[in-house]
Amino acid sequence: MDKGIFPFKVGDFEVFVLVEAEREGSASIMPSATDEILKKYIPAQGFMHGCNAFLVKTQGSNILIDCGTGMDDVIINKMISLGVEAKDLDTVLITHLHGDHIGCLLQGDIPNFPNASIYFDAKEKEFFTKTSINEGAVKTLDSYASRVKTFSASSLTASIKEIVPGISAIANYGHTPGHTVYLIESKEEKLLVAGDFLHIALIQFPHPELSATYDNDKDEAAASRREILDYAAKNKIPLGAMHLSYPGIVNVIAAGSGYSFEDLNP
Repeated sequence: MDKGIFPFKVGDFEVFVLVEAEREGSASIMPSATDEILKKYIPAQGFMHGCNAFLVKTQGSNILIDCGTGMDDVIINKMISLGVEAKDLDTVLITHLHGDHIGCLLQGDIPNFPNASIYFDAKEKEFFTKTSINEGAVKTLDSYASRVKTFSASSLTASIKEIVPGISAIANYGHTPGHTVYLIESKEEKLLVAGDFLHIALIQFPHPELSATYDNDKDEAAASRREILDYAAKNKIPLGAMHLSYPGIVNVIAAGSGYSFEDLNP
């Protein structure tokens, strides 16, 4: 299988990490990290920064969680290699409305996924279409029109509600006002797909209190990050994210006042 595709089973669900790109990461997006932290956790040779999407194949349903920037149709071509044409996609679950997560929704002015409904948290729509208007997000949502669906994500302290069968939405606000983590469940197996809950794993696992320049509310993002890491570690749930390097899914381990992670075997 293409090195940029990592397969993972969750009960009856087939999940595929689709790597749109990997590039050299930059610790400059973590201005609150001290020189001591940078020296301890960032290798001299540097580190890689991923841009991923997640394809979920279930019986009778094809679901994409985020879709990348749309660069060179990488995500669409990887879907096709897995037997899923753009027209076969019926659901796109969006973690948040930044361009590197929704860029592939459009080709110019035309929806790439003509039969898909687009789901995301209502707070996200309010923020990016009214409070801090993002023209790219507005254009994308207008293009999908009535197929745009919003929800109120569940708190981890409340009863978690399914958005589509087998996938629930967990509020993970802070990076953006409606940033969402998705929990995939089938036959008592689980996977968290955590969007941009962090940007530099090497620093933010051991120091979840440190936020990136991209985080809209840095304190809220830090609290949400620690909450989801604690949930994953305590419940032994593998965790995938859009900016983890390949394979894009890790096991989370409590370690002192923070956490560590182990990549799954490719």
